[in-house]
Amino acid sequence: MKNEQQAEGRTRHGVARLLLEQGPITTAAVADTMGLSPAAVRRHLDVLVANREAEFRDAPRRGQRGRGRPAKLWLLTETGRARFGHAYDDLAIAAIQFVAEGGGETAIRAFAERRAAILVDRHRAAVTAHDEVADRANALAVALTREGYAASTRRVGTGEQLCQHHCPVAHVAAEFPQLCEVETAAFADLLGTHVQRLATIARGDAVCTTHVPLGGIEPTEPGATVGTVPTDPIQTAPTTTEGTPS
Repeated sequence: MKNEQQAEGRTRHGVARLLLEQGPITTAAVADTMGLSPAAVRRHLDVLVANREAEFRDAPRRGQRGRGRPAKLWLLTETGRARFGHAYDDLAIAAIQFVAEGGGETAIRAFAERRAAILVDRHRAAVTAHDEVADRANALAVALTREGYAASTRRVGTGEQLCQHHCPVAHVAAEFPQLCEVETAAFADLLGTHVQRLATIARGDAVCTTHVPLGGIEPTEPGATVGTVPTDPIQTAPTTTEGTPS
């Protein structure tokens, strides 16, 4: 009995991780990916919902309206994401508040820029080795996944959408949005093109989504103003770019 419970727990954790990395995602997609029956997946989803770790939204209808209910897209709640790590959030917030008391907005932004530079510089060579923007975006997604952001890309119209399905510092970024702003500018510098942040987990969205317009790579100074791109945030699960979280 104990072994069965442990196996159930591992499977449920796997379902939760899939929602983290690819959500919003349908029951059928979870079943196909994990090799489970839809009934088994629904059982695990019911437990996650009961624990307030998962929730669903209706999939957008495309084309003519069909009969019946729209498919459900499952994703983790903030409680569900917490099982994958929000360690030391309170300490980090207190530390940045202390910095802010001494140096104000300038000190917070300097801290955010230093953090982003450290994150980006670890992967700069691997990303900038590519000449095409799309290839750089894919390489950045792999790098971010290794840093624990469960990132992926998908083609949308004339650009790529870079999606971060997990944010280890979401709680801190909710208090200090400068972290997101500087991170976006760092992405633009690394990719060699202006980008636009469409959604963030820190603001309550399901996924951090950054639109990357395709085209030639242009010189972009760190901290440059992010361009405006008329497009919509991600609505369904994108194609995952492979990478192994550290």
